[in-house]
Amino acid sequence: MIEITNLVKRYGNKFAVDDISFTVGEGEIVGFLGPNGAGKSTTMNIITGYLSSTSGVVKVDGTDIMEDPLAAKKKIGFLPEQPPLYVDMTVWEYLSFVHELRDCKLNRKEHLKEICEVVKIWDVRNRLIKNLSKGYRQRVGIAQALVGNPKIVIFDEPTVGLDPKQIIEIRNLIRRLGARHTVILSTHILQEVQAVCDRIIIIKEGKLVADEKTENITRAVQDNHRFNVKIVGPQREVLNMLKNLQGVSFAETLGERDGDSFTYRVESAPNIDIRKILFHALADKGWPMIGMEAVGMDLEDIFIKLVDNKKA
Repeated sequence: MIEITNLVKRYGNKFAVDDISFTVGEGEIVGFLGPNGAGKSTTMNIITGYLSSTSGVVKVDGTDIMEDPLAAKKKIGFLPEQPPLYVDMTVWEYLSFVHELRDCKLNRKEHLKEICEVVKIWDVRNRLIKNLSKGYRQRVGIAQALVGNPKIVIFDEPTVGLDPKQIIEIRNLIRRLGARHTVILSTHILQEVQAVCDRIIIIKEGKLVADEKTENITRAVQDNHRFNVKIVGPQREVLNMLKNLQGVSFAETLGERDGDSFTYRVESAPNIDIRKILFHALADKGWPMIGMEAVGMDLEDIFIKLVDNKKA
């Protein structure tokens, strides 16, 4: 549905996007992540035709955005971080205006009613936008992105500023949209990506650093080995030994006590299995190890590790 090949956007000697390539298939919900200044917004603006690239190819449902921008744009609905709303219009007036602006050929009344029902704003269709809550305004922004029934919908921070209930409602809406549209979701809320996305793409300094299915994202940091270890022994001495043990890159006390044991988080250096080393070191000290549990990384850990080049 979207094909990006060797995309570059350069400002003088600075690369905002540096030779990235990826595809997004039909019906996928893809999370697009990266720290501030990574090139996310630049990439989205190029996909939507708001910005030209220095080099590379972007195809939207087979249409090159540079060769036929109008045809490509008709296949995309876009919700920027600040929804482009005319607050002195009613919801219905605004959506009617967008319908006309996009030269939409679908029956206006039927099409807009369907969109309002999908995003659950039918009951406020005759209210002025300026009198709506932040959550409802965000829904109106999503509604305008759906006018014309585009094959691809791109959301930039769709839940920013919303309360927890509104966030859950918008997430559920995005999930439902995935049944009929290809969705790209750019957000800083990592739990949001895990909750709704099939795949995660992470960029850093304009370069692609990860592209995996959500459930397989840990493959991007395969060298990570973490364990929670229960050890009986003097807490400070045990922690000091762990920190200085060959093969251990990180150790901390979790503060969890079970009888006369404490729980420690231990992470090994790349390509080292710390378990046997740890067993023998504790045996030499006479400190019983009464439990060991492998610990996976959550998306926040993975994100920090990839974009900061630090141990999470």
